[in-house]
Amino acid sequence: MNLVQAELERLGARRFVQLMLVLLVAAFAVTVATTVAGSHQPTANELEQAREDVRDQAVANERWLRECRASLEGTTPEQTGGKSVADCEVFASGPPRIEDHLSGVFVFERQMPGLIYFLITFLALFGFLVGASYIGADLNSGGMTNLLLWRPQRLTVLGTKLGTLLGGVLGVSMVASALYLGAFWLVGETRGYPGTLDGDFWNMILTTTIRGWILTLLVTAVGFAIAVLGRHTAAALGVLAGYTVLWEGGARIVMQIIDAPRPDVLMLSSYVGAWILGQIRLTEQDRVCDPGPAGFCQVSDYMLHWPTALLVLLVVVGGLVLGSFAAFRRRDLA
Repeated sequence: MNLVQAELERLGARRFVQLMLVLLVAAFAVTVATTVAGSHQPTANELEQAREDVRDQAVANERWLRECRASLEGTTPEQTGGKSVADCEVFASGPPRIEDHLSGVFVFERQMPGLIYFLITFLALFGFLVGASYIGADLNSGGMTNLLLWRPQRLTVLGTKLGTLLGGVLGVSMVASALYLGAFWLVGETRGYPGTLDGDFWNMILTTTIRGWILTLLVTAVGFAIAVLGRHTAAALGVLAGYTVLWEGGARIVMQIIDAPRPDVLMLSSYVGAWILGQIRLTEQDRVCDPGPAGFCQVSDYMLHWPTALLVLLVVVGGLVLGSFAAFRRRDLA
């Protein structure tokens, strides 16, 4: 039998994988049901009232903009505290929209981006747990030893397992994402309000979803690699808990207490956020503070962009995977 086919059958037959699939579907179902319960399709009267509110707001914004511009005529920046005509226009920019005036209505365009992040979180957790248990169970139960008797090429077997795992998780992620997005689109059409579904919106949804798939694969590989290094599923869970509590929580607090420069760049969560969102703005406190009674410290911002975030994540994941293959090659499995 082909090794890839055998591994796919083993992966699908594992009860833990089947349980995780059931829990994934259940989590999605609860999310959709909660959204349906908290929303309703706007009536004709509600839509007409929202349109009237939009017209009233547009008139009020135009009046405020004229008054703002008039108040700045003949003044200096010192007299207005640095406020300019551009500030007035930025505040009043963008026409008011109907969905801003609908209460208790699920607006697909507005709420779907946040729900996509929820989807990515569950897919990443699914991938990590399945990746760790898939190889951890074989190493702990002796299944890997039996498999190597049939195919005595260690790195080939381990690489096939990892490739099969990543392919299976990617397939599940793609199907789950399509069903998840389709379910909420249906809710928006039948029990909510679709909003403005233009090309920019769908491009953002597609880009974010693909980024989520890539993150899921990286997290899956991390769970697999740590379980190989620790020879047990529990090793991956312990490392995840220890890193989250001791480093992301405890070390972050310590670095803030000692005023460490840019502590966020030492946290993987920052790079995960930058990868999913495209970029994130982080703050850095200047060590030089005003010696006066106010004790004012200057705060500056810096950006973390997705190329840097992806490079860091690939280096971390690649290092763990290569380390696990190197350890597995020399390890005594008896």
